[in-house]
Amino acid sequence: MTREILVLQPNGRTGRRIVPRLLAHDVAVRGASRTTTPPFDWREPRTWHAALAGADAAYVVYSPDIAFPGAADAIGAFTELAVRCGVGRLVLLSGRGEHEAERAEDLLRDSGADWTIVRAAWFTQNFSEGFLLDAVRSGVIALPAGDIPEPFVDVDDIADVVVAALTDDRHTGQLYEVTGPRLLTFADTALEIARATGRDVRYLPVTMDAYREGAVAAGVPPASADLLIGLFTETLDGHNARLTDGIERALGRAPRDFSDYVKATAQTDVWTPA
Repeated sequence: MTREILVLQPNGRTGRRIVPRLLAHDVAVRGASRTTTPPFDWREPRTWHAALAGADAAYVVYSPDIAFPGAADAIGAFTELAVRCGVGRLVLLSGRGEHEAERAEDLLRDSGADWTIVRAAWFTQNFSEGFLLDAVRSGVIALPAGDIPEPFVDVDDIADVVVAALTDDRHTGQLYEVTGPRLLTFADTALEIARATGRDVRYLPVTMDAYREGAVAAGVPPASADLLIGLFTETLDGHNARLTDGIERALGRAPRDFSDYVKATAQTDVWTPA
């Protein structure tokens, strides 16, 4: 059992679920982000050492996204420093079918620490906590995704796998590629949300150029819009349209179904227009 676990981005979608789960295991947990003391910022390597001091294990999640250029180099430098600081176990949240993420995985394996990789598909919670929330509220989910199906994975399942990897030696050296139990198109997800909420929610396929123009018009900086388009181009071509058994292997149970997530989320009124 580790003495202290560092959780990067503790207020993020995965981090805020991982921290209370770890505390239930009766281990010391410390979060690090730009707003903590000491702060941690991926763009400021000088902040890394203080965040790592005293930790025996760390949950590594890159912000804004591990698929973006430069992520692998930053993760490689961070994991190298972590090992020098005495961190013996590293758990990385990675992405499926993303070149930069795969580079980061290789650097993690070479770090010298005990490692576990959790390679995730699109988050189910993107519809309620991420960049698709406003679209759902508006009733139109406009994306350049065509009719490509995705194995959306619930973030609560990801958190359970990460906590298991941080607290149980049996997960050392394992790569868990995690997905939900079904392939769904974005049209399928919109239909399920519409049925659960009783609202008119539909999916509108758009071109990459149209999506970029809409994002910039809505206030997204052009450089950020270009990064999103690059991410969509890399991930929404069908190569991730398959299910895996990562959650079953890690936890011994089936992953949470999208329908269960939608029914529970609809009860919170988060999708109700302002």
